[in-house]
Amino acid sequence: MKIIEVTSKKLKKQFIDFPHDLYADDPNYVPEVFIGQKDLMNEAKNPFFKHSKATLFLAKKGEEIVGRIAAIRNNNYNEFIGVGTKGFFGFFDVIEDYEVAKLLLDTVSNWCKKENLNALMGPTNFSTNDTAGLLVEGFDRPPVVSMTYNKLYFKEFLERYGFEKSMDMLAYHVTEEEANMKAVKLASRLEERLAGRGITIRKINMKKFDAEIDKLEKVYIKAWDKNWGFVPPTSEEFQHLGADLKLIADPELVLLAEEDGKTVGFVGAIPDMNMVLKKVKRGRLFPFGIFKILFGKKKITRIRVLLLGVLEEYRGRGIEGILYAKVISNALNKGYTQAEASWVLDNNEMMKRGVEGVNMKPYKRYRIYEKKLA
Repeated sequence: MKIIEVTSKKLKKQFIDFPHDLYADDPNYVPEVFIGQKDLMNEAKNPFFKHSKATLFLAKKGEEIVGRIAAIRNNNYNEFIGVGTKGFFGFFDVIEDYEVAKLLLDTVSNWCKKENLNALMGPTNFSTNDTAGLLVEGFDRPPVVSMTYNKLYFKEFLERYGFEKSMDMLAYHVTEEEANMKAVKLASRLEERLAGRGITIRKINMKKFDAEIDKLEKVYIKAWDKNWGFVPPTSEEFQHLGADLKLIADPELVLLAEEDGKTVGFVGAIPDMNMVLKKVKRGRLFPFGIFKILFGKKKITRIRVLLLGVLEEYRGRGIEGILYAKVISNALNKGYTQAEASWVLDNNEMMKRGVEGVNMKPYKRYRIYEKKLA
Protein backbone atom coordinates (compact mmCIF):
# COMPACT_ATOMS: atom_id res chain seq x y z
CA MET A 1 0.00 0.00 0.00
CA LYS A 2 1.11 3.54 -0.62
CA ILE A 3 -0.18 7.07 -0.10
CA ILE A 4 -0.08 9.56 -2.94
CA GLU A 5 -0.59 13.29 -2.51
CA VAL A 6 -2.96 14.71 -5.11
CA THR A 7 -0.85 17.15 -7.10
CA SER A 8 -2.12 16.85 -10.68
CA LYS A 9 -5.36 17.10 -12.67
CA LYS A 10 -5.24 13.36 -13.32
CA LEU A 11 -4.95 12.53 -9.62
CA LYS A 12 -7.70 15.00 -8.71
CA LYS A 13 -9.99 13.35 -11.25
CA GLN A 14 -9.22 9.97 -9.65
CA PHE A 15 -9.88 11.46 -6.20
CA ILE A 16 -13.31 12.75 -7.30
CA ASP A 17 -14.22 9.56 -9.17
CA PHE A 18 -13.21 6.98 -6.54
CA PRO A 19 -16.62 6.95 -4.76
CA HIS A 20 -18.39 6.04 -8.02
CA ASP A 21 -16.51 2.74 -8.04
CA LEU A 22 -16.71 2.17 -4.28
CA TYR A 23 -20.51 2.55 -4.25
CA ALA A 24 -21.15 1.06 -7.70
CA ASP A 25 -23.49 -1.62 -6.32
CA ASP A 26 -25.19 0.57 -3.70
CA PRO A 27 -28.77 1.44 -4.74
CA ASN A 28 -28.83 4.45 -2.38
CA TYR A 29 -25.67 6.12 -3.68
CA VAL A 30 -26.00 9.50 -5.41
CA PRO A 31 -22.97 10.73 -7.41
CA GLU A 32 -21.71 14.25 -6.79
CA VAL A 33 -21.61 16.50 -9.87
CA PHE A 34 -18.07 16.28 -11.22
CA ILE A 35 -17.83 19.96 -12.18
CA GLY A 36 -19.09 21.02 -8.75
CA GLN A 37 -16.55 18.83 -6.93
CA LYS A 38 -13.78 20.07 -9.19
CA ASP A 39 -14.63 23.70 -8.37
CA LEU A 40 -14.95 22.90 -4.65
CA MET A 41 -11.37 21.61 -4.64
CA ASN A 42 -10.05 24.45 -6.80
CA GLU A 43 -8.00 26.80 -4.62
CA ALA A 44 -8.55 29.63 -7.08
CA LYS A 45 -12.36 29.27 -7.07
CA ASN A 46 -13.29 28.21 -3.53
CA PRO A 47 -13.14 31.18 -1.06
CA PHE A 48 -12.35 28.70 1.76
CA PHE A 49 -8.74 28.60 0.56
CA LYS A 50 -8.28 32.32 1.08
CA HIS A 51 -8.04 31.71 4.83
CA SER A 52 -7.36 27.99 5.18
CA LYS A 53 -5.60 25.05 3.54
CA ALA A 54 -6.09 21.38 2.69
CA THR A 55 -4.15 18.52 1.14
CA LEU A 56 -5.79 15.61 -0.68
CA PHE A 57 -4.46 12.05 -0.49
CA LEU A 58 -5.16 8.78 -2.32
CA ALA A 59 -4.38 5.29 -1.03
CA LYS A 60 -3.28 2.70 -3.59
CA LYS A 61 -2.65 -1.03 -3.60
CA GLY A 62 -0.47 -1.48 -6.63
CA GLU A 63 -2.23 0.64 -9.24
CA GLU A 64 -5.70 0.21 -7.70
CA ILE A 65 -7.15 3.14 -5.74
CA VAL A 66 -8.52 1.85 -2.44
CA GLY A 67 -9.20 5.02 -0.46
CA ARG A 68 -9.11 8.81 -0.28
CA ILE A 69 -9.00 11.50 2.39
CA ALA A 70 -8.36 15.24 2.86
CA ALA A 71 -6.28 16.81 5.63
CA ILE A 72 -7.67 20.25 6.51
CA ARG A 73 -6.48 23.24 8.49
CA ASN A 74 -9.47 25.56 9.03
CA ASN A 75 -7.89 28.73 10.40
CA ASN A 76 -11.22 30.53 10.73
CA TYR A 77 -12.56 27.71 12.92
CA ASN A 78 -9.59 27.86 15.27
CA GLU A 79 -9.71 31.65 15.49
CA PHE A 80 -13.47 31.77 16.09
CA ILE A 81 -13.75 28.86 18.56
CA GLY A 82 -10.59 29.91 20.37
CA VAL A 83 -10.16 26.64 22.28
CA GLY A 84 -7.19 24.55 21.21
CA THR A 85 -5.97 24.18 17.65
CA LYS A 86 -7.81 21.49 15.73
CA GLY A 87 -7.35 19.90 12.35
CA PHE A 88 -10.04 18.26 10.26
CA PHE A 89 -10.39 15.37 7.87
CA GLY A 90 -12.87 15.08 5.03
CA PHE A 91 -13.75 13.30 1.79
CA PHE A 92 -13.13 10.02 3.63
CA ASP A 93 -13.91 6.98 1.50
CA VAL A 94 -12.25 3.60 1.78
CA ILE A 95 -12.70 -0.06 0.84
CA GLU A 96 -13.70 -2.47 3.61
CA ASP A 97 -10.16 -2.90 4.90
CA TYR A 98 -9.22 -1.35 8.24
CA GLU A 99 -5.51 -1.28 7.38
CA VAL A 100 -6.22 1.03 4.46
CA ALA A 101 -8.39 3.25 6.66
CA LYS A 102 -5.65 3.34 9.31
CA LEU A 103 -3.07 4.35 6.72
CA LEU A 104 -5.27 7.21 5.52
CA LEU A 105 -6.01 8.41 9.05
CA ASP A 106 -2.34 8.10 10.05
CA THR A 107 -1.44 10.26 7.07
CA VAL A 108 -3.87 13.00 8.12
CA SER A 109 -2.82 12.76 11.77
CA ASN A 110 0.84 13.20 10.85
CA TRP A 111 -0.03 16.10 8.53
CA CYS A 112 -1.92 17.80 11.39
CA LYS A 113 0.96 17.27 13.84
CA LYS A 114 3.33 18.95 11.40
CA GLU A 115 0.86 21.86 11.34
CA ASN A 116 1.03 21.98 15.18
CA LEU A 117 -2.62 20.93 15.49
CA ASN A 118 -3.52 19.01 18.66
CA ALA A 119 -6.80 17.32 17.75
CA LEU A 120 -8.53 15.89 14.69
CA MET A 121 -12.23 16.33 13.88
CA GLY A 122 -14.45 15.27 11.01
CA PRO A 123 -15.63 14.46 8.55
CA THR A 124 -16.13 17.93 7.05
CA ASN A 125 -15.84 18.67 3.33
CA PHE A 126 -14.14 21.25 3.89
CA SER A 127 -16.01 22.93 6.77
CA THR A 128 -19.33 22.69 8.60
CA ASN A 129 -20.62 25.26 6.11
CA ASP A 130 -20.10 22.57 3.46
CA THR A 131 -21.32 18.96 3.59
CA ALA A 132 -20.33 17.44 6.93
CA GLY A 133 -20.92 14.49 9.22
CA LEU A 134 -20.71 10.71 8.98
CA LEU A 135 -23.99 8.89 8.45
CA VAL A 136 -24.41 6.50 11.41
CA GLU A 137 -28.16 5.74 11.24
CA GLY A 138 -30.61 5.70 8.35
CA PHE A 139 -28.99 3.73 5.56
CA ASP A 140 -32.28 2.57 4.06
CA ARG A 141 -32.85 5.65 1.88
CA PRO A 142 -30.65 7.81 -0.38
CA PRO A 143 -29.30 11.12 0.91
CA VAL A 144 -31.01 14.36 -0.09
CA VAL A 145 -29.18 17.18 -1.85
CA SER A 146 -25.93 18.31 -0.16
CA MET A 147 -26.08 15.63 2.53
CA THR A 148 -23.38 13.02 3.04
CA TYR A 149 -23.55 9.28 2.47
CA ASN A 150 -21.09 6.54 3.38
CA LYS A 151 -20.62 2.85 4.09
CA LEU A 152 -21.83 1.46 7.41
CA TYR A 153 -18.34 0.17 8.29
CA PHE A 154 -16.83 3.69 8.30
CA LYS A 155 -18.24 4.19 11.82
CA GLU A 156 -16.49 1.04 13.05
CA PHE A 157 -13.20 2.05 11.45
CA LEU A 158 -13.20 5.55 12.95
CA GLU A 159 -14.11 4.35 16.44
CA ARG A 160 -11.53 1.57 16.25
CA TYR A 161 -8.94 4.23 15.43
CA GLY A 162 -9.87 6.09 18.61
CA PHE A 163 -12.37 8.69 17.44
CA GLU A 164 -15.20 9.61 19.82
CA LYS A 165 -18.50 11.40 19.21
CA SER A 166 -18.26 15.17 19.34
CA MET A 167 -21.80 15.98 18.14
CA ASP A 168 -24.72 14.30 16.41
CA MET A 169 -26.92 16.00 13.82
CA LEU A 170 -30.38 14.79 12.87
CA ALA A 171 -32.32 14.75 9.63
CA TYR A 172 -36.12 14.90 9.97
CA HIS A 173 -38.60 13.71 7.36
CA VAL A 174 -42.31 14.09 6.70
CA THR A 175 -44.69 13.15 3.89
CA GLU A 176 -47.87 14.89 2.80
CA GLU A 177 -49.92 12.18 4.52
CA GLU A 178 -47.93 12.41 7.77
CA ALA A 179 -47.76 16.21 8.05
CA ASN A 180 -49.68 17.84 10.87
CA MET A 181 -52.04 19.85 8.67
CA LYS A 182 -53.61 21.47 11.73
CA ALA A 183 -50.25 23.07 12.47
CA VAL A 184 -49.85 24.05 8.81
CA LYS A 185 -53.33 25.64 8.68
CA LEU A 186 -52.91 27.24 12.08
CA ALA A 187 -49.78 28.94 10.77
CA SER A 188 -51.93 31.25 8.63
CA ARG A 189 -53.80 32.50 11.69
CA LEU A 190 -50.60 32.83 13.69
CA GLU A 191 -49.03 34.72 10.79
CA GLU A 192 -51.91 37.22 10.95
CA ARG A 193 -51.34 37.58 14.68
CA LEU A 194 -47.64 38.22 14.08
CA ALA A 195 -48.51 40.82 11.45
CA GLY A 196 -50.56 42.61 14.10
CA ARG A 197 -47.35 42.84 16.12
CA GLY A 198 -45.44 44.25 13.16
CA ILE A 199 -43.75 41.05 11.94
CA THR A 200 -44.50 39.98 8.37
CA ILE A 201 -43.36 37.04 6.27
CA ARG A 202 -42.61 37.30 2.57
CA LYS A 203 -40.88 35.26 -0.14
CA ILE A 204 -37.43 36.18 -1.44
CA ASN A 205 -37.24 38.71 -4.27
CA MET A 206 -35.19 36.98 -6.97
CA LYS A 207 -34.86 40.25 -8.93
CA LYS A 208 -32.90 41.70 -6.00
CA PHE A 209 -31.11 38.47 -5.15
CA ASP A 210 -27.75 39.94 -4.14
CA ALA A 211 -29.38 42.43 -1.75
CA GLU A 212 -31.54 39.63 -0.30
CA ILE A 213 -28.47 37.44 0.26
CA ASP A 214 -26.87 40.30 2.22
CA LYS A 215 -29.91 40.33 4.53
CA LEU A 216 -29.82 36.57 5.00
CA GLU A 217 -26.11 36.65 5.75
CA LYS A 218 -26.60 39.10 8.64
CA VAL A 219 -29.28 36.88 10.20
CA TYR A 220 -27.30 33.69 9.55
CA ILE A 221 -24.22 34.96 11.38
CA LYS A 222 -26.17 36.28 14.40
CA ALA A 223 -28.72 33.46 14.67
CA TRP A 224 -26.20 30.63 14.50
CA ASP A 225 -23.30 32.14 16.46
CA LYS A 226 -24.01 30.13 19.62
CA ASN A 227 -24.64 26.82 17.86
CA TRP A 228 -22.11 24.06 18.40
CA GLY A 229 -19.41 24.00 15.74
CA PHE A 230 -20.63 27.13 13.99
CA VAL A 231 -18.03 29.29 12.32
CA PRO A 232 -19.30 32.33 10.42
CA PRO A 233 -18.46 32.12 6.72
CA THR A 234 -16.70 35.08 5.16
CA SER A 235 -18.93 37.32 3.04
CA GLU A 236 -17.29 35.87 -0.04
CA GLU A 237 -18.06 32.33 1.14
CA PHE A 238 -21.71 33.20 1.85
CA GLN A 239 -22.08 34.89 -1.55
CA HIS A 240 -20.50 31.80 -3.14
CA LEU A 241 -23.05 29.59 -1.37
CA GLY A 242 -25.85 31.92 -2.45
CA ALA A 243 -24.74 31.77 -6.08
CA ASP A 244 -24.87 27.96 -5.99
CA LEU A 245 -28.33 27.93 -4.41
CA LYS A 246 -29.67 30.50 -6.87
CA LEU A 247 -29.30 27.90 -9.63
CA ILE A 248 -31.96 25.68 -8.04
CA ALA A 249 -33.82 28.10 -5.73
CA ASP A 250 -37.61 28.34 -5.76
CA PRO A 251 -38.74 31.74 -4.37
CA GLU A 252 -41.80 30.13 -2.77
CA LEU A 253 -39.44 28.10 -0.59
CA VAL A 254 -37.21 30.92 0.69
CA LEU A 255 -39.13 33.07 3.20
CA LEU A 256 -38.04 36.11 5.20
CA ALA A 257 -39.56 37.30 8.49
CA GLU A 258 -39.31 41.08 8.83
CA GLU A 259 -40.09 43.85 11.31
CA ASP A 260 -40.25 47.34 9.81
CA GLY A 261 -38.07 46.22 6.89
CA LYS A 262 -35.48 44.56 9.14
CA THR A 263 -34.95 40.84 8.50
CA VAL A 264 -35.28 38.99 11.82
CA GLY A 265 -35.47 35.41 10.57
CA PHE A 266 -35.65 33.26 7.48
CA VAL A 267 -36.17 29.75 6.19
CA GLY A 268 -34.55 28.37 3.07
CA ALA A 269 -35.64 25.17 1.35
CA ILE A 270 -34.51 23.76 -1.99
CA PRO A 271 -35.79 21.04 -4.31
CA ASP A 272 -34.03 17.72 -3.71
CA MET A 273 -31.90 17.58 -6.85
CA ASN A 274 -30.55 14.21 -5.71
CA MET A 275 -33.76 12.63 -7.00
CA VAL A 276 -32.46 13.54 -10.46
CA LEU A 277 -28.71 13.35 -9.88
CA LYS A 278 -29.10 9.72 -8.84
CA LYS A 279 -29.54 8.95 -12.56
CA VAL A 280 -26.55 11.01 -13.76
CA LYS A 281 -23.76 8.51 -14.37
CA ARG A 282 -20.53 9.34 -12.51
CA GLY A 283 -21.77 12.89 -11.97
CA ARG A 284 -21.09 13.94 -15.55
CA LEU A 285 -23.43 16.61 -16.89
CA PHE A 286 -22.20 16.13 -20.44
CA PRO A 287 -23.16 14.89 -22.89
CA PHE A 288 -26.42 13.45 -21.50
CA GLY A 289 -26.52 14.27 -17.77
CA ILE A 290 -27.69 17.82 -18.30
CA PHE A 291 -30.78 16.60 -20.18
CA LYS A 292 -31.62 14.18 -17.36
CA ILE A 293 -31.55 17.14 -14.97
CA LEU A 294 -33.59 19.45 -17.20
CA PHE A 295 -36.28 16.85 -17.88
CA GLY A 296 -36.20 15.30 -14.42
CA LYS A 297 -36.43 18.55 -12.45
CA LYS A 298 -40.19 18.72 -12.92
CA LYS A 299 -40.57 15.27 -11.37
CA ILE A 300 -38.88 16.16 -8.08
CA THR A 301 -41.31 15.52 -5.20
CA ARG A 302 -39.14 16.29 -2.17
CA ILE A 303 -37.64 19.45 -0.67
CA ARG A 304 -34.86 19.90 1.83
CA VAL A 305 -35.32 22.59 4.48
CA LEU A 306 -31.70 23.67 4.45
CA LEU A 307 -31.56 26.71 6.75
CA LEU A 308 -33.79 28.24 9.39
CA GLY A 309 -32.78 30.92 11.82
CA VAL A 310 -34.34 33.64 13.96
CA LEU A 311 -32.49 36.38 15.78
CA GLU A 312 -32.17 35.57 19.47
CA GLU A 313 -34.24 38.54 20.66
CA TYR A 314 -37.17 37.41 18.44
CA ARG A 315 -37.26 33.80 19.58
CA GLY A 316 -40.11 32.42 21.64
CA ARG A 317 -42.73 34.19 19.53
CA GLY A 318 -43.53 31.20 17.34
CA ILE A 319 -41.69 32.55 14.30
CA GLU A 320 -39.69 29.33 13.82
CA GLY A 321 -42.79 27.13 13.78
CA ILE A 322 -44.63 29.48 11.42
CA LEU A 323 -41.69 29.54 8.98
CA TYR A 324 -41.54 25.72 8.98
CA ALA A 325 -45.30 25.38 8.53
CA LYS A 326 -45.48 28.03 5.81
CA VAL A 327 -42.62 26.62 3.74
CA ILE A 328 -44.22 23.16 3.91
CA SER A 329 -47.59 24.64 2.98
CA ASN A 330 -46.02 26.40 -0.02
CA ALA A 331 -44.24 23.20 -1.02
CA LEU A 332 -47.50 21.23 -0.91
CA ASN A 333 -49.19 23.86 -3.06
CA LYS A 334 -46.42 23.46 -5.62
CA GLY A 335 -46.86 19.69 -5.81
CA TYR A 336 -44.07 18.50 -3.51
CA THR A 337 -45.17 15.57 -1.36
CA GLN A 338 -42.33 15.15 1.15
CA ALA A 339 -39.73 17.19 3.00
CA GLU A 340 -36.51 16.73 4.93
CA ALA A 341 -35.21 19.23 7.50
CA SER A 342 -31.46 18.87 7.95
CA TRP A 343 -29.34 19.02 9.72
CA VAL A 344 -30.64 19.79 13.22
CA LEU A 345 -28.15 19.66 16.09
CA ASP A 346 -29.05 16.93 18.56
CA ASN A 347 -28.83 19.46 21.43
CA ASN A 348 -30.95 22.16 19.75
CA GLU A 349 -34.23 21.55 21.56
CA MET A 350 -35.93 24.69 20.20
CA MET A 351 -35.28 23.70 16.58
CA LYS A 352 -36.32 20.11 17.27
CA ARG A 353 -39.64 21.33 18.70
CA GLY A 354 -40.13 23.46 15.60
CA VAL A 355 -39.83 20.55 13.16
CA GLU A 356 -41.68 18.13 15.41
CA GLY A 357 -44.55 20.64 15.55
CA VAL A 358 -45.39 19.80 11.92
CA ASN A 359 -44.97 16.08 12.69
CA MET A 360 -41.51 15.64 11.22
CA LYS A 361 -39.72 12.54 12.52
CA PRO A 362 -35.94 11.97 12.84
CA TYR A 363 -34.90 9.30 10.34
CA LYS A 364 -31.17 9.82 9.78
CA ARG A 365 -28.34 10.58 12.20
CA TYR A 366 -24.98 12.08 11.28
CA ARG A 367 -21.95 12.40 13.53
CA ILE A 368 -18.88 14.60 13.84
CA TYR A 369 -16.01 12.75 15.50
CA GLU A 370 -13.01 14.01 17.43
CA LYS A 371 -9.69 12.52 18.52
CA LYS A 372 -6.84 14.09 20.44
CA LEU A 373 -3.43 13.89 18.76
CA ALA A 374 -0.59 12.75 20.99
